[in-house]
Amino acid sequence: METSKPKEEWNTSKPKEEWNTPSYPKTQPENKKIVAGVLALLLGGIGIHKFVLGYTQEGIIQIILSLVSCGILGIIPFIEGIIYLVKTDEEFYHTYQVNKRGWF
Repeated sequence: METSKPKEEWNTSKPKEEWNTPSYPKTQPENKKIVAGVLALLLGGIGIHKFVLGYTQEGIIQIILSLVSCGILGIIPFIEGIIYLVKTDEEFYHTYQVNKRGWF
């Protein structure tokens, strides 16, 4: 008497389209925290850190304020640079790159 072999069951624990998922790890979005922070500390008066973050209008305003005040308002980007560098990477990314908060 022959014994029938049990049929192999499909493995349902894996996604059906496993072949379609990338095998490389997901990359984190670019975080510009260090670049923006250092530029704000060193060249903040000319608003370079604003342009790096994609804030063109705020960068132009920063340049005009520095010219009108003869550089006295250069303390604002210095403070911004400190704030940028003190925040965690996630806080900085969500505040300035995702939510596009232009000032402080």
